[in-house]
Amino acid sequence: MQVHSHTSDGLAKRNALVLACAQALGGSSPAIVVSLGGLVGQNLAENKELATLPVSLLNLGLALGTIPAAMLMRRAGRRIGYIVGAGVGLLGGCLAALGIASFSFVLFCLGTTIIGMYGSFNQSYRFAATDAASDSFKPRAIAWVMTGGLVAGVLGPQTVIWLRDAVQTAPFSGAFLGQAALALMSMVVVSFLRPVPVGIAPKAGSGRPLSEIVRQPRFIVAAVAGLVSYALMSFLMTAAPMAMVGCGLPIEAAALGIQWHILAMFGPSFFTGRLITRFGKEQVAAAGLFLIALSSAVGLSGIEIAHFWATLILLGIGWNFGFIGATAMVIDCYRPEERTKVQAANDFLVFGSVAAASFSSGKLLNAGGWDTVNWTVFPPVVIALLLLAWQHKARATVPA
Repeated sequence: MQVHSHTSDGLAKRNALVLACAQALGGSSPAIVVSLGGLVGQNLAENKELATLPVSLLNLGLALGTIPAAMLMRRAGRRIGYIVGAGVGLLGGCLAALGIASFSFVLFCLGTTIIGMYGSFNQSYRFAATDAASDSFKPRAIAWVMTGGLVAGVLGPQTVIWLRDAVQTAPFSGAFLGQAALALMSMVVVSFLRPVPVGIAPKAGSGRPLSEIVRQPRFIVAAVAGLVSYALMSFLMTAAPMAMVGCGLPIEAAALGIQWHILAMFGPSFFTGRLITRFGKEQVAAAGLFLIALSSAVGLSGIEIAHFWATLILLGIGWNFGFIGATAMVIDCYRPEERTKVQAANDFLVFGSVAAASFSSGKLLNAGGWDTVNWTVFPPVVIALLLLAWQHKARATVPA
């Protein structure tokens, strides 16, 4: 167990604020890709079943980038790693814009994949915020970073609305140039990150084998809760913009729906950490999964703007509780010197499933419609809730 004096939380709070700002900039990238990826895919792909492939590749890039990002940060440190990651995001945005301008679906997909790799650096911000934090501050440090997504929730969709027609000869490419500019700005922000002092930083090359850690029941349950929360969120969010447009609603309504969704994803972060401290990690994660199921129930009730937006808002809140709760559970499963490899393994599992979910979402929407997409949500939620209930009962029976 990592124990710090409360004075060390001054550094943790400073770094959490820096990372929250970086999250505000970097977190806008998925919003831009999700809002436009399927629509651009429909325009560029000959096979319309591949329309959501750019969004799926965003998530595949997230999965593929987790381990290289972890290795780079283990060797060069968090700050250098995040600066390199921002450079990756800059490259991805430029390639995506070039793919649209040159009518190349392959190049556009390459761009969204690289943007996803940028996201693999951004996703570790929540773990980086805990590096110098006391045990009592860790859940709040994670939540602080996630609040940066509130700005991203406005910035990403507004970038789509403001810049989608900036390049008259290549509609939507301007939004991806805007994404590249935001990545460049984040490169400056992360340069203010301070390293963890030697007395707090874990020793390299020690700890248990990864295979032993990931076989722990608590890690398995935490990974499943995070995986289901994130995969189902991506599953519904990927399909929603195309479903809205397919139901005759305007693109602006779809983009604003994603904006409300992202605000709902990160808005609760102001108090999620405190809820975890008061009620427990498993309980908060379970509440999140229940809200995700409720969002699908609303999605099945109608196809007006209000139904779609309510679905996306409930989905965002559910993701926040489920994912932050699961992240806090993962932190319990490793020692300080084991953090890098366990964090990378967890994120690889989560974002690998997210990539599969977003790709299958497009296929299901094309084959069975919006109702089929929503009905698919319930079985994995039930499985994750049963595992959380089992883990809670086991911990109550045999104290850790």
